[in-house]
Order: sequence, then C-alpha cells, then structure tokens
Amino acid sequence: MKARSNRKGRKEKFFVLELMKFNQSLIPGKLIKRYKRFLADIELENGEIITAHCPNSGSMKSCQTPGWEVRLSYHDIPSRKYKHTWEMVHNENCWIGINTGIPNQIVEEAIQNGKIDTLMSYTEIRREVRYGKNSRIDIFLQNDKESCYIEVKNVTLVEEDDVYYFPDSVTERGRKHLYELIEMVKEGHRAIMFFLVQRNDGKLFMPASHIDHRYAESLKEAFAKGVEILVYRADVNPESIVLADKIPWRLE
Repeated sequence: MKARSNRKGRKEKFFVLELMKFNQSLIPGKLIKRYKRFLADIELENGEIITAHCPNSGSMKSCQTPGWEVRLSYHDIPSRKYKHTWEMVHNENCWIGINTGIPNQIVEEAIQNGKIDTLMSYTEIRREVRYGKNSRIDIFLQNDKESCYIEVKNVTLVEEDDVYYFPDSVTERGRKHLYELIEMVKEGHRAIMFFLVQRNDGKLFMPASHIDHRYAESLKEAFAKGVEILVYRADVNPESIVLADKIPWRLE
C-alpha cells in the first residue's frame, strides 16, 4: 500500500493494482462487421448475432477484418442500449486492444507501481485535470518541485513495414492536445506525449504522416519545443492488460 496527496494536500491511502485485470470473463465471438464507427455486429459462440458498442472513434485500420476472433465485456445496465462492449480483436497473430478508454488506466497503474523509470519521483497522481483551453489532461503528476502533464494515446495500427503508427485517421483534436502540451512547457512544466501500443507485432513507432501529415508535423514541433515522447507496448490478453516494454521510435 502507498500514499498520495489528494486535491487538498492531505495524504490518503490507496491500494495499487499490479495489472489492469478485467472484472469479468470476456465473451468470445467473431467479428461480422464494424459500422457507424461505434457499432459492431458480432457472432457469439452459440451462433447468436449481437450488436456491440465499439469504444474507438478511429478508422481501426488493420483491426477490423470480418471473421477475426474478438472478446467482449458485458454490462447489464438498464440505460445502455448495447450491453456488450468490444474490448479486443485477434488478427491471427496477436491480441489487439481496441478500447481507447483503457490506456489511461494502464499508464496510471504502471506509474503507481514504478514501472516507468522516468516517472517515479512524483507524490501525487490525478486523472482528467482541467488545463489549457477548456481541456482535461489524461494524467497529472506533481511533487514538491514540478508538475507533469501526460496525454495518452492508444496505438493499434501496424502496417506491412512492421511499424506502429498513430494516428489511424485525421485528428484535429490530437493536434490541439499537442499545442496545449507545448503551452505547459512554456509555463515551466513538464509535458509528455505517451503512446501506448496495444499489440505486439511491430518493431518501431512513427507518426503516421501518410495518414495525417499535419499531426506528424505538429508532433515534431512539440518535441522540438520540449514535449517528451514516451512509447510503451502493453501485453494484451483476455485476462489482463499490463504495461510491458519501451518501443523505439523516430519522427521521420
């Protein structure tokens, strides 16, 4: 058990999870099709066809081939129209985590457990802290010397050159986040662009300039102006998702 400071500066105790474990057994199925960005038709093992929520707004290029094995979580909440959530897909080589709501939790737990050597000196960690122009930072760290702002992005795209790419579609919102990180550096804070790769079949990370040239140029600009870049891979399987190792990267 460790301690961290809450918003009022008092120490509070909390239990640290070693892994991002699913609190239920994921349901197996096969992908029929993804459509309207947030919906996917899935065939369950018993032959039933259901519509699941797809928690990923990107193109999901290289992650949505019909017939691939998938895993779903189930949420029996009356307000939910679609009770199943698509969590991961297997491309006949490895599991790929497609839920963009999970990376923040994985990175937070890794920081709490001292898994990221450059982020071990902080005594306070918070999520979704307001900053910039009407934005919220994914993870905010602080100690008695500095504040650190971390934006986390989920990486699922691999192409034939064995390179992990981000983004998989044009993202003006992603560019906005980069410029807000630049502003934090200008104000004297530490700022980090953290790319979490949720698959293990690539070798190198690069910005996808062939998909969104403006984002790739903005990432280069952010790095030149002091925004740090961290790229880590996660081990993904139907039982848990855990931060694994650093991935080499280059900007061009």
